[in-house]
Amino acid sequence: MPGKQHEVNFRFLAQPTDVNFGGKVHGGMAMKWIDQAGYACAVGWSGAYCVTASVSGIQFVAPILIGDLVTVRARLIHTGRSSMHMAVDVMARDLKKDEHRLATSCVMVFVALDAPDGKPTPVPPWQPHDEREHLLQQQAMKLMELSKEMERLVDMHVAEDL
Repeated sequence: MPGKQHEVNFRFLAQPTDVNFGGKVHGGMAMKWIDQAGYACAVGWSGAYCVTASVSGIQFVAPILIGDLVTVRARLIHTGRSSMHMAVDVMARDLKKDEHRLATSCVMVFVALDAPDGKPTPVPPWQPHDEREHLLQQQAMKLMELSKEMERLVDMHVAEDL
């Protein structure tokens, strides 16, 4: 039911097939997990097919090792007419030592579509429920403004090169 599910958690063990030659989960795998959790949260909120529009501020903070319990948490922090901004955190936990650590975090934007090859479709509005959610929403709006400014600069640079 649209407008109800505003958070998703994925949990699994980091496997040998997820790591690079250094024995740590490679960034591309973490990005895949982030995209999957963000997509599930966006579809859960909108009730529509969604596409990734952007990923901002991705930070690889700490490594994820084979056997770590990985939790990927995506939560809605802002909605536009057809867009949804998600804060996504990847946590790693060494089960032998019961140590938790933030491994990766970012903000993603998804757009709801009326069909897989369709047009943007409206999403239910979301409102923050506490101070923490309000601060996250403010950060999403700041990122949106920075993204727009970056688009303008890139467009200006491209126009100069033509």
